[in-house]
Amino acid sequence: MLMAHPAVLRNLVEQYDTLRIHQAENGDAVVQQRMDDIAYTLCVSTGTRDIDAALVAARHQLPGARPQDDSVLTA
Repeated sequence: MLMAHPAVLRNLVEQYDTLRIHQAENGDAVVQQRMDDIAYTLCVSTGTRDIDAALVAARHQLPGARPQDDSVLTA
């Protein structure tokens, strides 16, 4: 599987987090469409099918992530 560059993943995660805040405050359709676009890109980039899994996978691929720590994945 191809791996996205960490800088790309970091940028996508930061954009998604920022847009999520704007969406919670405003509920703008343009913001929602951009979130959907970024969610799709994150899913494709991480080989996942939903945004929550994509965010976890992307964060684990970023520099400084602790690969031995899977506590984010346990419920």
